[in-house]
Amino acid sequence: MNMNALAYDQYKKTSIETVSPGRLLVMLYDGAIKNIDTAKKAINDQDINTAHQQLVNAQDIITELICTLNMDYEIAHSLYSLYEYMQHQLAQANLKKDVHILDEVRTFLVELRNTWEEAAKKAGAKDKPAVVAGGLSIKG
Repeated sequence: MNMNALAYDQYKKTSIETVSPGRLLVMLYDGAIKNIDTAKKAINDQDINTAHQQLVNAQDIITELICTLNMDYEIAHSLYSLYEYMQHQLAQANLKKDVHILDEVRTFLVELRNTWEEAAKKAGAKDKPAVVAGGLSIKG
């Protein structure tokens, strides 16, 4: 790997490690949405390998979202069920190469992403108390 690639990788790693938890959550949703969009295009272009890889990537992100849940909060149980449903739907979309299923999952992700973005904005400055929403604690 050349020096520029190493520097860029280090920059990406540092950017992720220093971002607020709320912003990181929004980034995860953005990544899953992007993977679904790319998979949908690949399905339409009959690029099955790319579609498969993008859907696996989206499923990996959903798995990460599941891992971030704090099950001490009741809403986390609902989110867990929704994430599990999205995992199942992504697997079905991958098996069937069905863009309609992807549209449904994408709608859920966009709604959740927008909610978390708003929560992260409200958490604001670092000295504000934590915002607890969706079973996760967000500290500014």
